[in-house]
Amino acid sequence: MFKVLGSMLSYDFMIRAIIVGSLVSLCSTLLGTSLVLKRYSMIGDGLSHVGFASLAIAYALQLAPMSVSIPICVIAAFFLLQLEENSKIKGDAATALLCSGALAVGVMTISLTTGMNTDVCNYMFGSILAISPSDMRLSVVLSVVVLFLYIFFYPRIFAVTFDENFAKASGTNTRFYNMVLALLTSITIVLGMRMMGTLLISSLIVFPSITAMRVCKNFLGTIILASILSLFGFFVGMTLSFLYRIPTGASIVVIDIVLFFLFCAIEAIRNRKG
Repeated sequence: MFKVLGSMLSYDFMIRAIIVGSLVSLCSTLLGTSLVLKRYSMIGDGLSHVGFASLAIAYALQLAPMSVSIPICVIAAFFLLQLEENSKIKGDAATALLCSGALAVGVMTISLTTGMNTDVCNYMFGSILAISPSDMRLSVVLSVVVLFLYIFFYPRIFAVTFDENFAKASGTNTRFYNMVLALLTSITIVLGMRMMGTLLISSLIVFPSITAMRVCKNFLGTIILASILSLFGFFVGMTLSFLYRIPTGASIVVIDIVLFFLFCAIEAIRNRKG
């Protein structure tokens, strides 16, 4: 095991991948717990498709991908929240519309410009090993910002997550904190697309949280266990990817699925004994 770890750390691109992957996994898990409990778990899938469309536009216009994707995803997240609050179109339908519409825009943009080049494929299917030093620095800064803001706003995010009506009645500006949650999620989605790809990023948000919920009954305990499971799944997935030359994102998701069924079994055994 130590020999494999030493071999992995002998490559600069592996070090960059481990640093960015660990931070993105942690950010995704913290936000994922709130999103799952608020039944917004599919927002990650919707925003990832928006991210793909914005990346296609960025490459077509020869602009920096993240500088275009992050603001567009933030706007899309606010749009989804607005629909949820003030429209007859509910959240799941709005997310589905956003997914299909953004994907269509992305595919059309790619077909009309340079085609499916390597960079677009890396974002669509995930290629964390292709992260450049500049991408790593930007990802680290943004991940630290997300973690800091989540910790800073934790009491309010907790209140809005568990009982939004009570939080609103007690004077909390629930709309503002929902927007904070949407902002942090948008940034994390864009950062995670390089790691997991457009097609798999939502699993990084959902799986660790729903796995931890099998055995934990309180919010803080769920967050802590989900973070541990997310980091464990990432490191094991990275190791399998390194050893057997399989896609990193897919490896991480498979490990997360195995952990989910393992914890479901633990929950079933505990319920039988209880």
